[in-house]
Amino acid sequence: MIDTVQHAAGTPDEEQPHRELGLRDEEYLRIRDILGRRPTTAELAMYSVMWSEHCSYKSSKVHLRTFGDLPRSEALLVGMGENAGVVDVGDGYAVTFKVESHNHPSYVEPYQGAATGVGGIVRDILTMGARPVAVMDSLRFGRADAPDTARVLPGVVAGVGGYGNCLGLPNIGGEVLFDDCYAGNPLVNALCVGVMRHADVRLAKAEGVGNKVVLFGARTGGDGIGGVSVLASETFDEHGPAKRPSVQVGDPFTEKLLIEACLEIFAADLVTGIQDLGGAGLSCATSELAAAGSGGMRIDLEAVPLRDSTLTAAEILMSESQERMCAIVEPAKVEQFLAVCAKWDVLATVIGEVTDGDRLLIDWHGERIVDVPPRTVAHDGPVYERPYHRPADLDDLQADLPPTTSADLRADWLAVVGSPDGCDKSWITEQYDRYVQGNTVLAQPDDAGLVRIDETTHRGIALALDGNARFARLDPYTGAQLNLAEAYRNVAVSGAVPLAVTNCLNFGSPEEPEVMWQFAEAVRGLADGCRALGLPVTGGNVSLYNQTGDVPINPTPVIGVLGVHDDVRTRVRGGWRAAGETVLLLGETRPELGGSAWAGVVHGHLGGLPPRVDLDAERALAGLLARLAADGAVTSAHDLADGGLAQALTESALRHGVGATVRVDGDATAALFAESVARAVVTTADPAAVRAAAEAAGVPVTELGTTGGEALVVEGVLELPLAELRSAWTRTLPDLFGHPEDVVGAVPTGAVPTS
Repeated sequence: MIDTVQHAAGTPDEEQPHRELGLRDEEYLRIRDILGRRPTTAELAMYSVMWSEHCSYKSSKVHLRTFGDLPRSEALLVGMGENAGVVDVGDGYAVTFKVESHNHPSYVEPYQGAATGVGGIVRDILTMGARPVAVMDSLRFGRADAPDTARVLPGVVAGVGGYGNCLGLPNIGGEVLFDDCYAGNPLVNALCVGVMRHADVRLAKAEGVGNKVVLFGARTGGDGIGGVSVLASETFDEHGPAKRPSVQVGDPFTEKLLIEACLEIFAADLVTGIQDLGGAGLSCATSELAAAGSGGMRIDLEAVPLRDSTLTAAEILMSESQERMCAIVEPAKVEQFLAVCAKWDVLATVIGEVTDGDRLLIDWHGERIVDVPPRTVAHDGPVYERPYHRPADLDDLQADLPPTTSADLRADWLAVVGSPDGCDKSWITEQYDRYVQGNTVLAQPDDAGLVRIDETTHRGIALALDGNARFARLDPYTGAQLNLAEAYRNVAVSGAVPLAVTNCLNFGSPEEPEVMWQFAEAVRGLADGCRALGLPVTGGNVSLYNQTGDVPINPTPVIGVLGVHDDVRTRVRGGWRAAGETVLLLGETRPELGGSAWAGVVHGHLGGLPPRVDLDAERALAGLLARLAADGAVTSAHDLADGGLAQALTESALRHGVGATVRVDGDATAALFAESVARAVVTTADPAAVRAAAEAAGVPVTELGTTGGEALVVEGVLELPLAELRSAWTRTLPDLFGHPEDVVGAVPTGAVPTS
């Protein structure tokens, strides 16, 4: 028997499995109050996915409102609330960018979890009317030598690379870090950026009574059912997950066709609204489109093309099958819309229409199975002001100061740059196509990715993605600002001007008051930091329940910063290319070793306080770097962050095999390994000009030495031959995971290949 609206009204006492679908008792009762009856099975499915933590932000919404209080930026064209934010980058161009998580699926099924994470964020960018032009990723894994890391990491990397490479999108940067806290809870945060003209911006809303609802893309299958509610919105137990059916299966070749079809549809002005089917699938697309419009919507669910004819109505509504989109099309344009889809071999079906009511109505084989106010599904979910308090161990953790001196700086240097966090990441990045499309100007291992968006004017955009969880564990407010500052600085060293922010906030269970305090503090810190730097938050993602049993991950706010480059031909590269140039340190070094890579790698220590934030100094440094780039005054630039000066010198020297002789003042341990903010190393053939510009900008400048030779020499301290440094820096990941050629293009054991 079909559970119709009429049947539900007549059977108020029929038991329903709301807890199994992730709904609390009080949430279920609220749904009954909204409807004035018990929900049908299909309605229960819709509310369960749309009211999940992943979709409704019910624990985080009260804190995220802080971002809405930021001063309005003139560059912001579309803010939070749409699929992705949009900013004006000049010359009539608009850029949309966003980062989202696919954490739990990537633990259950590493290849498909990561691949569909890339696919989902690409469709978010596409729905705004933009052509996707690049992707990035921020990855976290458990201890590098742990057995499960050997299962998860190769699969995730292959999934990220396989999907992005098949789409023809360059992967221009990101980060890969390791810590015991991510064992069982890896983080896969994927970013995509797209470019369009101002007039091409699209919004997700269903307007125009009589307009048709068209579902196009892949057929709907049984994969991903309950992904956002059952998988993404609860913690794993100590035995790990057994939730493989909740993981989506991706097909990048279908998505590539979908992208090209959408762009042709946009160019012909064939849609009045569009939404991708990602988390919560058809439940999300229909309810959000209807809620954002001025009327209602009626759907004939049996018209949805299926891969599995045995799916129930509820399963169709919950399925998160990939590569699907939903469009609102005027009746006179439907034939042309369908013709474009046919040209690109994209399946398209009219499944309903916009109505003049205020209800979302869904029929199944002539029976009414959903009759709801769409806003109650899409936007009026529960909002929790969860209790929170400062972690009980934080005072002791901050009082546990790190060591301040080293007995063997040479050994420490090699240990830091050869650690899994500090080592060469080309084992991973060689599996990604960084230069496809021919517009990549900078990519990993540069500090920021840089893409040309206009071949005539050479205007470009820069992106960086950063998230230091050690700092956030010691002080989440300061840690969030430090992550913002690092991404801001990474964009600035390329010569670009930072413009806007996206974020992916990864935390443990919101039901833990200490975790909720970490989250609230990180959001407050990020909002205050953006206010100080004059940057809008365009949108982002919250990923909670990242913990196994009662052990949460370290708070990991990952921050993406977008910058604009007026002419990418004046960009500043990382790495030294010639001997005889002067090496300068911009910014001030303080003895700040709390939470540093040196303390963690050499001493296994996490404690003390993170570096002091100085956002005024960051702004001054960024302005200086932009001027130096425009004037062609520096030949290279590298920010100082994880690993301090030692890491920056190593990466600069090894990039092109050019050494240097430098001097450091004061305590050598702090000089080499402190992670003070607002610092960069630059090289120049005209140090007087750089000094004058730095003095005018109020940025301290210190002459370190001169490039040249086949070693890094710190006078009176140590000498490291580049060959020895390169061996330590490059062998770590191949020794742990094999050689890249053994895994490139391979689908790891346990992954589900696309059909």
